[in-house]
Parts: sequence; C-alpha cells; structure tokens
Amino acid sequence: MSFFISDAHAQAAGGQGSMISLLLPFLLLPIFYFLMIRPQQKRMKEHKAMVEALKKGDEVVTNGGLGGTITKVSDGFFQVKIAENTEVTVQQNAIANLLPKGTLKKV
Repeated sequence: MSFFISDAHAQAAGGQGSMISLLLPFLLLPIFYFLMIRPQQKRMKEHKAMVEALKKGDEVVTNGGLGGTITKVSDGFFQVKIAENTEVTVQQNAIANLLPKGTLKKV
C-alpha cells in the first residue's frame, strides 16, 4: 500500500536487517570485554596485591573514609589505629588505599 517503495524492495531490505540484528550481540561482546570487564579485573588484581602486601605500621584509608595506621594484622582483618587510644578492626577488603608514610601526621 506504499506509494513510494514497492513491496518487493521493502521485503529485501527486511532480510538484511535481521542478519545485522543477529550479529550485533556477538559484535558487542568484545567491546564490553575490553571497555568494562578487563579493566575491572585489573583493578581487582591490583587491590588484592596491595592488601596482601600491607604490614604493621602502614598508613591506610578505609572504604568508609577512616584514615589510620595498621597496628595488627590477622587472617582477614586489620587492627587500625585512627586516634590516640582508639582502634578499629576492619576487614581486609575494606582497605581502599595505601598512603605514603607521614601523610596522616600532615593532616
């Protein structure tokens, strides 16, 4: 019923569109891998290596924003001194960053 495009041309164009729509998800998988999955895995490996290398006396910041010095290391947990006579116990995964020595004294 179209006045500008004949029915035969409309049917031929529809067949090509379905082929592209079938291949589109397979073409997007590598893009998602390199833009999203791979960088996240790299960050996870770096964080794991940083947490495993932490030792007593290191200055750290937790995910909650607390800054302190590690006073005790145990399986899965750190004892962090955040002020005089104030220590908290945090999980290893709660450590966000390792700070350079003397950073907390400047603050």
